[in-house]
Amino acid sequence: MNKVEAWIQEFEAYAEKLLDEAKAPGAAIGVARDGKMLYSKTFGYRDQEQELPISMDTVFGIASLTKSFTCVAIMQLQEAGKLSVHDPVTKYLPEFQAGGAELTSQMTIHHFMTHTPGMAPMPFLDGAMKRSMEQDPAIVGTEAEAELQGLPYLDTYEQVMEAIAGYEGKPLGAPGTAFSYNNDAYGLLGTIIERVSGQSYESYVTEHILQPLGMSRTVFDIADLDDQEDVTVLYTNKKTDGENQVIAAPFWHDAPAMRAAGFLKSTVHDLLAYLEVFRTGGENSEAPILSKASVSQMLTPFARCDGYRSYGYGLMVSPAFPDGKLIEHGGSLKGISSHLFAIPETGLTGVVLINLDGVAVRELIAGLLNTIASRPVAVPPYPVPQYELADEQLTEYEGRYESSEWMKAVIERREGALQIEVDGLSYPLIPVAPDSFLFKRRDSHVWIDFFRSPEGQIERMSYALRQLTKQEPFEESSK
Repeated sequence: MNKVEAWIQEFEAYAEKLLDEAKAPGAAIGVARDGKMLYSKTFGYRDQEQELPISMDTVFGIASLTKSFTCVAIMQLQEAGKLSVHDPVTKYLPEFQAGGAELTSQMTIHHFMTHTPGMAPMPFLDGAMKRSMEQDPAIVGTEAEAELQGLPYLDTYEQVMEAIAGYEGKPLGAPGTAFSYNNDAYGLLGTIIERVSGQSYESYVTEHILQPLGMSRTVFDIADLDDQEDVTVLYTNKKTDGENQVIAAPFWHDAPAMRAAGFLKSTVHDLLAYLEVFRTGGENSEAPILSKASVSQMLTPFARCDGYRSYGYGLMVSPAFPDGKLIEHGGSLKGISSHLFAIPETGLTGVVLINLDGVAVRELIAGLLNTIASRPVAVPPYPVPQYELADEQLTEYEGRYESSEWMKAVIERREGALQIEVDGLSYPLIPVAPDSFLFKRRDSHVWIDFFRSPEGQIERMSYALRQLTKQEPFEESSK
Protein backbone atom coordinates (compact mmCIF):
# COMPACT_ATOMS: atom_id res chain seq x y z
CA MET A 1 0.00 0.00 0.00
CA ASN A 2 1.45 3.39 -0.96
CA LYS A 3 1.42 6.47 1.24
CA VAL A 4 -1.64 8.03 -0.44
CA GLU A 5 -3.68 4.85 -0.14
CA ALA A 6 -2.67 4.52 3.53
CA TRP A 7 -3.93 7.96 4.59
CA ILE A 8 -7.13 7.55 2.62
CA GLN A 9 -7.85 4.16 4.18
CA GLU A 10 -7.11 5.46 7.69
CA PHE A 11 -9.24 8.58 7.22
CA GLU A 12 -12.21 6.76 5.70
CA ALA A 13 -12.30 4.25 8.54
CA TYR A 14 -12.32 7.18 10.99
CA ALA A 15 -14.96 9.09 9.02
CA GLU A 16 -17.26 6.08 8.76
CA LYS A 17 -17.03 5.51 12.52
CA LEU A 18 -17.78 9.19 13.31
CA LEU A 19 -20.65 9.37 10.82
CA ASP A 20 -22.11 6.06 12.03
CA GLU A 21 -22.04 7.24 15.66
CA ALA A 22 -23.87 10.43 14.63
CA LYS A 23 -26.30 8.39 12.48
CA ALA A 24 -25.59 10.85 9.67
CA PRO A 25 -27.66 9.95 6.58
CA GLY A 26 -25.17 11.42 4.12
CA ALA A 27 -21.93 13.36 3.70
CA ALA A 28 -19.83 14.81 0.88
CA ILE A 29 -16.12 15.52 1.35
CA GLY A 30 -13.79 17.17 -1.15
CA VAL A 31 -10.14 18.19 -0.81
CA ALA A 32 -8.08 20.05 -3.40
CA ARG A 33 -4.38 20.82 -3.60
CA ASP A 34 -3.40 23.90 -5.59
CA GLY A 35 -6.91 24.02 -7.01
CA LYS A 36 -6.96 20.44 -8.34
CA MET A 37 -9.09 17.74 -6.70
CA LEU A 38 -6.92 15.59 -4.43
CA TYR A 39 -9.62 13.53 -2.77
CA SER A 40 -13.39 13.25 -2.97
CA LYS A 41 -15.69 10.86 -1.21
CA THR A 42 -19.38 10.53 -0.45
CA PHE A 43 -20.94 8.58 2.41
CA GLY A 44 -24.56 7.46 2.62
CA TYR A 45 -27.41 9.16 0.79
CA ARG A 46 -28.91 12.54 0.04
CA ASP A 47 -32.29 10.85 0.58
CA GLN A 48 -31.96 7.90 2.93
CA GLU A 49 -35.46 6.58 2.42
CA GLN A 50 -35.10 6.38 -1.37
CA GLU A 51 -31.36 5.59 -1.22
CA LEU A 52 -30.52 8.44 -3.63
CA PRO A 53 -26.74 8.95 -4.05
CA ILE A 54 -24.63 12.01 -3.27
CA SER A 55 -22.21 13.72 -5.68
CA MET A 56 -19.80 16.64 -5.46
CA ASP A 57 -22.63 18.68 -7.04
CA THR A 58 -25.31 17.69 -4.52
CA VAL A 59 -26.72 20.82 -2.91
CA PHE A 60 -26.54 20.97 0.91
CA GLY A 61 -27.32 23.77 3.33
CA ILE A 62 -24.11 25.53 4.44
CA ALA A 63 -25.50 27.74 7.27
CA SER A 64 -22.81 30.07 8.70
CA LEU A 65 -20.35 29.48 5.86
CA THR A 66 -22.54 32.24 4.38
CA LYS A 67 -20.87 34.76 6.71
CA SER A 68 -17.67 34.91 4.69
CA PHE A 69 -19.70 35.67 1.53
CA THR A 70 -21.28 38.57 3.43
CA CYS A 71 -17.82 39.85 4.33
CA VAL A 72 -16.58 39.50 0.74
CA ALA A 73 -19.52 41.72 -0.30
CA ILE A 74 -18.58 44.32 2.34
CA MET A 75 -14.94 44.29 1.18
CA GLN A 76 -16.02 44.74 -2.46
CA LEU A 77 -18.08 47.77 -1.46
CA GLN A 78 -15.06 49.13 0.44
CA GLU A 79 -12.89 48.65 -2.66
CA ALA A 80 -15.53 50.56 -4.67
CA GLY A 81 -15.28 53.47 -2.21
CA LYS A 82 -18.88 53.09 -1.07
CA LEU A 83 -18.08 52.38 2.58
CA SER A 84 -15.24 51.72 5.00
CA VAL A 85 -15.24 48.85 7.48
CA HIS A 86 -14.33 51.44 10.10
CA ASP A 87 -17.47 53.50 9.47
CA PRO A 88 -19.97 53.63 12.34
CA VAL A 89 -22.89 51.27 11.80
CA THR A 90 -25.27 54.17 12.39
CA LYS A 91 -23.94 55.92 9.25
CA TYR A 92 -25.95 53.34 7.25
CA LEU A 93 -28.45 52.24 9.90
CA PRO A 94 -29.39 55.49 11.69
CA GLU A 95 -32.27 53.73 13.50
CA PHE A 96 -29.96 51.09 15.01
CA GLN A 97 -29.61 51.13 18.82
CA ALA A 98 -27.97 48.64 21.18
CA GLY A 99 -26.83 49.13 24.76
CA GLY A 100 -27.32 52.89 24.93
CA ALA A 101 -26.43 55.78 22.65
CA GLU A 102 -22.75 55.97 23.61
CA LEU A 103 -22.01 52.29 22.94
CA THR A 104 -24.11 52.32 19.76
CA SER A 105 -22.18 55.27 18.34
CA GLN A 106 -18.88 53.37 18.81
CA MET A 107 -19.96 50.25 16.91
CA THR A 108 -18.40 49.96 13.46
CA ILE A 109 -18.91 47.59 10.53
CA HIS A 110 -15.58 46.01 11.56
CA HIS A 111 -17.04 45.17 14.97
CA PHE A 112 -20.02 43.47 13.34
CA MET A 113 -17.74 41.48 11.01
CA THR A 114 -15.55 40.28 13.91
CA HIS A 115 -18.38 39.55 16.40
CA THR A 116 -17.06 42.25 18.72
CA PRO A 117 -19.81 44.92 18.94
CA GLY A 118 -20.13 44.16 22.66
CA MET A 119 -23.72 42.93 22.35
CA ALA A 120 -24.63 39.89 24.46
CA PRO A 121 -26.01 36.79 22.68
CA MET A 122 -29.64 37.42 21.70
CA PRO A 123 -32.47 35.06 20.62
CA PHE A 124 -33.54 37.01 17.54
CA LEU A 125 -32.30 34.62 14.82
CA ASP A 126 -35.11 32.31 15.92
CA GLY A 127 -37.52 35.25 15.71
CA ALA A 128 -36.35 35.84 12.14
CA MET A 129 -36.87 32.11 11.39
CA LYS A 130 -40.14 31.91 13.35
CA ARG A 131 -42.57 31.71 10.42
CA SER A 132 -40.66 28.90 8.71
CA MET A 133 -40.04 27.06 12.00
CA GLU A 134 -43.73 27.17 12.90
CA GLN A 135 -44.55 25.39 9.63
CA ASP A 136 -41.99 22.63 10.28
CA PRO A 137 -43.48 19.36 11.60
CA ALA A 138 -40.06 18.45 13.05
CA ILE A 139 -40.39 21.32 15.58
CA VAL A 140 -43.66 20.05 17.06
CA GLY A 141 -43.25 18.80 20.61
CA THR A 142 -39.69 20.05 21.03
CA GLU A 143 -38.19 22.68 23.37
CA ALA A 144 -37.77 24.95 20.35
CA GLU A 145 -41.54 25.05 19.86
CA ALA A 146 -42.06 26.39 23.39
CA GLU A 147 -39.17 28.88 23.06
CA LEU A 148 -40.60 30.23 19.80
CA GLN A 149 -43.87 31.23 21.44
CA GLY A 150 -42.13 33.95 23.45
CA LEU A 151 -40.46 35.52 20.42
CA PRO A 152 -41.84 38.21 18.09
CA TYR A 153 -42.00 37.69 14.32
CA LEU A 154 -38.96 39.44 12.87
CA ASP A 155 -39.66 39.55 9.15
CA THR A 156 -37.81 42.74 8.22
CA TYR A 157 -34.47 44.39 9.01
CA GLU A 158 -36.38 47.16 10.76
CA GLN A 159 -38.12 44.67 13.07
CA VAL A 160 -34.76 43.06 13.92
CA MET A 161 -33.34 46.48 14.83
CA GLU A 162 -36.41 47.25 16.93
CA ALA A 163 -35.99 43.96 18.82
CA ILE A 164 -32.29 44.65 19.46
CA ALA A 165 -33.10 48.17 20.69
CA GLY A 166 -35.58 46.69 23.19
CA TYR A 167 -33.23 43.96 24.46
CA GLU A 168 -32.67 44.43 28.19
CA GLY A 169 -29.58 42.25 28.63
CA LYS A 170 -26.38 43.88 29.82
CA PRO A 171 -23.76 44.57 27.12
CA LEU A 172 -20.56 42.52 27.35
CA GLY A 173 -18.39 45.61 27.11
CA ALA A 174 -17.28 48.43 24.84
CA PRO A 175 -17.11 47.60 21.12
CA GLY A 176 -13.89 45.77 20.28
CA THR A 177 -13.30 44.43 23.81
CA ALA A 178 -15.30 41.18 23.86
CA PHE A 179 -15.72 38.44 21.25
CA SER A 180 -19.08 36.65 21.23
CA TYR A 181 -20.56 35.08 18.10
CA ASN A 182 -23.42 37.30 16.95
CA ASN A 183 -25.89 36.27 14.24
CA ASP A 184 -27.92 39.45 14.77
CA ALA A 185 -25.01 41.69 13.80
CA TYR A 186 -24.33 39.58 10.71
CA GLY A 187 -27.96 39.79 9.68
CA LEU A 188 -27.68 43.57 9.79
CA LEU A 189 -24.57 43.52 7.59
CA GLY A 190 -27.03 42.39 4.93
CA THR A 191 -29.01 45.57 5.53
CA ILE A 192 -25.89 47.69 5.08
CA ILE A 193 -25.06 45.88 1.81
CA GLU A 194 -28.59 46.57 0.55
CA ARG A 195 -28.60 50.25 1.47
CA VAL A 196 -25.12 50.91 0.06
CA SER A 197 -25.42 48.86 -3.14
CA GLY A 198 -29.03 49.70 -3.96
CA GLN A 199 -29.92 46.06 -4.59
CA SER A 200 -31.11 43.20 -2.43
CA TYR A 201 -28.49 41.31 -0.40
CA GLU A 202 -29.27 38.09 -2.26
CA SER A 203 -28.98 39.62 -5.73
CA TYR A 204 -25.76 41.44 -4.78
CA VAL A 205 -24.09 38.21 -3.60
CA THR A 206 -25.32 36.32 -6.67
CA GLU A 207 -24.18 38.97 -9.16
CA HIS A 208 -20.86 39.96 -7.60
CA ILE A 209 -19.62 36.68 -6.03
CA LEU A 210 -21.45 33.55 -7.16
CA GLN A 211 -21.71 34.30 -10.90
CA PRO A 212 -18.09 35.50 -11.39
CA LEU A 213 -16.83 32.33 -9.64
CA GLY A 214 -19.11 30.06 -11.67
CA MET A 215 -20.95 28.89 -8.55
CA SER A 216 -24.09 27.97 -10.51
CA ARG A 217 -25.45 25.55 -7.88
CA THR A 218 -25.13 27.98 -4.95
CA VAL A 219 -28.43 29.70 -4.09
CA PHE A 220 -30.44 31.16 -1.24
CA ASP A 221 -33.64 29.47 -2.45
CA ILE A 222 -33.69 25.91 -3.81
CA ALA A 223 -36.43 27.03 -6.23
CA ASP A 224 -33.77 29.12 -8.02
CA LEU A 225 -31.82 26.02 -9.13
CA ASP A 226 -32.13 24.97 -12.77
CA ASP A 227 -31.79 21.34 -11.67
CA GLN A 228 -33.59 20.70 -8.40
CA GLU A 229 -33.06 16.93 -8.41
CA ASP A 230 -29.59 16.64 -6.87
CA VAL A 231 -30.53 18.33 -3.57
CA THR A 232 -30.21 16.77 -0.14
CA VAL A 233 -33.13 15.98 2.13
CA LEU A 234 -32.60 17.47 5.60
CA TYR A 235 -32.49 15.27 8.70
CA THR A 236 -32.50 16.15 12.40
CA ASN A 237 -32.34 14.55 15.83
CA LYS A 238 -35.61 14.26 17.72
CA LYS A 239 -36.21 12.78 21.15
CA THR A 240 -39.25 10.54 21.37
CA ASP A 241 -40.03 8.93 24.74
CA GLY A 242 -36.52 9.82 25.92
CA GLU A 243 -34.87 8.10 22.97
CA ASN A 244 -33.02 9.98 20.25
CA GLN A 245 -34.01 9.30 16.65
CA VAL A 246 -32.75 10.75 13.37
CA ILE A 247 -35.79 11.76 11.33
CA ALA A 248 -36.30 13.22 7.87
CA ALA A 249 -37.12 16.93 8.27
CA PRO A 250 -37.16 18.24 4.69
CA PHE A 251 -38.61 21.68 5.46
CA TRP A 252 -35.86 24.34 5.05
CA HIS A 253 -35.74 27.02 7.74
CA ASP A 254 -35.37 30.56 6.42
CA ALA A 255 -34.91 34.05 7.83
CA PRO A 256 -35.48 36.72 5.16
CA ALA A 257 -34.23 39.44 7.53
CA MET A 258 -31.08 37.51 8.45
CA ARG A 259 -30.00 35.71 5.28
CA ALA A 260 -26.57 37.35 5.58
CA ALA A 261 -25.95 35.29 8.73
CA GLY A 262 -26.36 31.83 7.25
CA PHE A 263 -28.84 30.74 4.59
CA LEU A 264 -26.91 29.87 1.43
CA LYS A 265 -27.08 26.37 -0.07
CA SER A 266 -24.08 25.05 -1.99
CA THR A 267 -22.00 22.10 -3.18
CA VAL A 268 -18.50 20.74 -2.63
CA HIS A 269 -17.45 21.74 -6.16
CA ASP A 270 -18.77 25.29 -5.81
CA LEU A 271 -17.19 25.84 -2.39
CA LEU A 272 -13.79 24.53 -3.55
CA ALA A 273 -13.95 27.15 -6.34
CA TYR A 274 -14.77 29.81 -3.74
CA LEU A 275 -11.89 28.75 -1.47
CA GLU A 276 -9.41 29.49 -4.28
CA VAL A 277 -9.94 33.19 -3.50
CA PHE A 278 -8.42 32.63 -0.04
CA ARG A 279 -5.83 30.02 -0.99
CA THR A 280 -4.36 32.30 -3.66
CA GLY A 281 -4.70 35.47 -1.59
CA GLY A 282 -6.91 37.16 -4.17
CA GLU A 283 -4.52 36.46 -7.03
CA ASN A 284 -6.97 34.16 -8.78
CA SER A 285 -6.87 35.76 -12.23
CA GLU A 286 -9.78 33.68 -13.55
CA ALA A 287 -12.22 35.42 -11.22
CA PRO A 288 -10.64 38.37 -9.36
CA ILE A 289 -13.55 39.20 -7.09
CA LEU A 290 -11.30 40.72 -4.37
CA SER A 291 -7.94 42.46 -4.28
CA LYS A 292 -4.95 40.93 -2.51
CA ALA A 293 -5.20 43.65 0.17
CA SER A 294 -8.87 42.86 0.85
CA VAL A 295 -8.23 39.12 1.17
CA SER A 296 -5.33 39.83 3.51
CA GLN A 297 -7.58 42.05 5.63
CA MET A 298 -10.26 39.33 5.79
CA LEU A 299 -7.67 36.80 7.01
CA THR A 300 -6.22 39.02 9.74
CA PRO A 301 -6.71 37.45 13.20
CA PHE A 302 -8.56 40.41 14.71
CA ALA A 303 -10.47 38.87 17.64
CA ARG A 304 -9.41 36.03 19.91
CA CYS A 305 -11.94 33.18 19.86
CA ASP A 306 -10.00 30.85 22.18
CA GLY A 307 -6.42 29.80 22.88
CA TYR A 308 -5.95 28.52 19.33
CA ARG A 309 -8.27 30.44 17.01
CA SER A 310 -9.00 34.06 16.16
CA TYR A 311 -11.72 35.62 14.02
CA GLY A 312 -11.01 37.60 10.87
CA TYR A 313 -13.89 38.69 8.64
CA GLY A 314 -16.34 35.80 8.29
CA LEU A 315 -13.53 33.26 8.72
CA MET A 316 -11.55 31.88 11.63
CA VAL A 317 -7.75 31.94 11.52
CA SER A 318 -5.43 29.61 13.45
CA PRO A 319 -1.82 30.83 13.02
CA ALA A 320 -0.40 28.03 15.22
CA PHE A 321 -1.86 25.08 13.27
CA PRO A 322 1.01 22.60 12.70
CA ASP A 323 0.80 22.63 8.87
CA GLY A 324 0.63 26.42 8.47
CA LYS A 325 -2.03 29.08 9.01
CA LEU A 326 -5.42 27.35 9.01
CA ILE A 327 -8.40 29.28 7.65
CA GLU A 328 -11.74 27.70 8.53
CA HIS A 329 -15.39 28.15 9.39
CA GLY A 330 -18.26 25.88 10.35
CA GLY A 331 -22.00 26.05 9.96
CA SER A 332 -24.97 24.51 11.74
CA LEU A 333 -28.73 24.78 11.33
CA LYS A 334 -31.45 22.15 11.33
CA GLY A 335 -30.38 19.47 8.86
CA ILE A 336 -26.98 21.07 8.29
CA SER A 337 -23.42 20.43 9.51
CA SER A 338 -20.82 22.13 7.31
CA HIS A 339 -17.16 23.08 7.43
CA LEU A 340 -14.59 24.48 5.03
CA PHE A 341 -10.86 25.10 5.36
CA ALA A 342 -7.80 26.37 3.51
CA ILE A 343 -4.09 26.12 4.35
CA PRO A 344 -2.39 28.40 1.80
CA GLU A 345 1.12 27.22 2.77
CA THR A 346 0.39 23.64 1.70
CA GLY A 347 -2.08 24.56 -1.05
CA LEU A 348 -4.83 22.52 0.61
CA THR A 349 -8.52 23.47 0.57
CA GLY A 350 -11.42 21.33 1.69
CA VAL A 351 -15.15 21.08 2.31
CA VAL A 352 -17.34 18.77 4.41
CA LEU A 353 -21.13 18.91 3.95
CA ILE A 354 -23.56 16.73 5.94
CA ASN A 355 -27.38 16.62 5.85
CA LEU A 356 -27.81 16.28 9.65
CA ASP A 357 -27.25 18.86 12.38
CA GLY A 358 -25.04 18.21 15.40
CA VAL A 359 -22.30 16.21 13.64
CA ALA A 360 -18.69 16.78 14.78
CA VAL A 361 -17.49 18.22 11.47
CA ARG A 362 -14.42 19.90 12.98
CA GLU A 363 -13.22 16.51 14.22
CA LEU A 364 -13.74 15.12 10.75
CA ILE A 365 -11.61 17.95 9.31
CA ALA A 366 -8.95 17.41 12.00
CA GLY A 367 -8.83 13.68 11.21
CA LEU A 368 -8.52 14.47 7.50
CA LEU A 369 -5.65 16.94 7.99
CA ASN A 370 -3.93 14.61 10.47
CA THR A 371 -3.91 11.67 8.09
CA ILE A 372 -2.78 13.76 5.10
CA ALA A 373 0.14 15.00 7.25
CA SER A 374 0.92 11.44 8.52
CA ARG A 375 -0.15 12.22 12.09
CA PRO A 376 -2.32 9.81 14.12
CA VAL A 377 -5.91 10.34 12.95
CA ALA A 378 -7.44 11.19 16.35
CA VAL A 379 -4.68 13.33 17.89
CA PRO A 380 -5.80 16.90 18.75
CA PRO A 381 -3.77 19.28 16.56
CA TYR A 382 -2.70 21.60 19.38
CA PRO A 383 -0.67 20.84 22.52
CA VAL A 384 -2.30 21.15 25.95
CA PRO A 385 -0.56 23.85 28.02
CA GLN A 386 0.35 22.90 31.59
CA TYR A 387 -1.02 25.13 34.37
CA GLU A 388 -1.46 24.55 38.08
CA LEU A 389 -4.46 25.92 39.98
CA ALA A 390 -4.77 25.83 43.77
CA ASP A 391 -7.81 23.98 45.17
CA GLU A 392 -9.13 27.09 46.90
CA GLN A 393 -9.26 28.94 43.57
CA LEU A 394 -11.69 26.46 42.03
CA THR A 395 -14.80 27.56 43.87
CA GLU A 396 -14.96 31.02 42.26
CA TYR A 397 -15.66 29.43 38.86
CA GLU A 398 -18.61 27.39 40.13
CA GLY A 399 -22.05 28.43 39.02
CA ARG A 400 -24.74 28.29 36.38
CA TYR A 401 -24.07 30.20 33.18
CA GLU A 402 -26.66 31.09 30.53
CA SER A 403 -27.28 33.24 27.50
CA SER A 404 -30.48 34.49 25.89
CA GLU A 405 -29.58 32.28 22.91
CA TRP A 406 -30.78 29.19 24.87
CA MET A 407 -27.25 28.12 25.82
CA LYS A 408 -26.56 26.79 29.34
CA ALA A 409 -23.58 25.42 31.26
CA VAL A 410 -23.03 24.40 34.87
CA ILE A 411 -19.56 24.49 36.47
CA GLU A 412 -19.29 22.36 39.60
CA ARG A 413 -16.43 21.29 41.84
CA ARG A 414 -16.28 17.55 42.45
CA GLU A 415 -13.54 15.70 44.35
CA GLY A 416 -11.05 18.56 44.09
CA ALA A 417 -11.58 19.24 40.36
CA LEU A 418 -13.94 21.28 38.22
CA GLN A 419 -16.53 19.67 35.97
CA ILE A 420 -18.54 21.30 33.21
CA GLU A 421 -22.02 20.08 32.34
CA VAL A 422 -23.20 21.03 28.83
CA ASP A 423 -25.77 19.45 26.53
CA GLY A 424 -26.66 16.94 29.24
CA LEU A 425 -23.11 15.57 29.57
CA SER A 426 -20.37 16.19 32.14
CA TYR A 427 -16.63 16.61 31.47
CA PRO A 428 -13.60 17.32 33.72
CA LEU A 429 -12.01 20.73 33.16
CA ILE A 430 -8.22 20.94 32.74
CA PRO A 431 -6.65 24.29 33.75
CA VAL A 432 -4.36 25.58 30.97
CA ALA A 433 -3.86 29.29 31.80
CA PRO A 434 -5.19 31.88 34.26
CA ASP A 435 -9.01 31.73 33.89
CA SER A 436 -8.73 29.27 30.97
CA PHE A 437 -9.57 25.56 30.83
CA LEU A 438 -9.97 22.72 28.35
CA PHE A 439 -12.21 19.71 28.28
CA LYS A 440 -11.91 16.68 26.02
CA ARG A 441 -15.00 15.81 24.01
CA ARG A 442 -14.54 12.78 21.78
CA ASP A 443 -11.30 13.47 19.88
CA SER A 444 -11.07 17.23 20.32
CA HIS A 445 -10.27 19.76 23.02
CA VAL A 446 -12.85 22.44 23.77
CA TRP A 447 -11.42 25.69 25.17
CA ILE A 448 -13.25 27.60 27.91
CA ASP A 449 -12.36 31.14 29.09
CA PHE A 450 -13.75 32.90 32.15
CA PHE A 451 -14.13 36.67 32.29
CA ARG A 452 -13.97 38.93 35.35
CA SER A 453 -15.70 42.15 36.33
CA PRO A 454 -13.60 45.27 37.01
CA GLU A 455 -13.78 44.19 40.68
CA GLY A 456 -12.20 40.82 39.85
CA GLN A 457 -15.31 38.63 40.18
CA ILE A 458 -16.03 35.91 37.62
CA GLU A 459 -19.07 37.14 35.67
CA ARG A 460 -19.04 35.29 32.32
CA MET A 461 -17.60 32.28 30.53
CA SER A 462 -17.14 31.33 26.88
CA TYR A 463 -18.64 28.24 25.30
CA ALA A 464 -19.35 27.44 21.64
CA LEU A 465 -17.88 30.85 20.68
CA ARG A 466 -20.49 32.64 22.83
CA GLN A 467 -20.20 34.40 26.17
CA LEU A 468 -22.56 33.07 28.84
CA THR A 469 -23.38 35.15 31.91
CA LYS A 470 -23.05 33.77 35.44
CA GLN A 471 -26.53 33.56 36.96
CA GLU A 472 -25.77 32.73 40.58
CA PRO A 473 -23.32 30.77 42.76
CA PHE A 474 -23.55 27.01 42.33
CA GLU A 475 -24.75 26.50 45.90
CA GLU A 476 -27.88 28.49 45.07
CA SER A 477 -28.40 27.05 41.60
CA SER A 478 -28.42 23.48 42.94
CA LYS A 479 -31.21 24.06 45.44
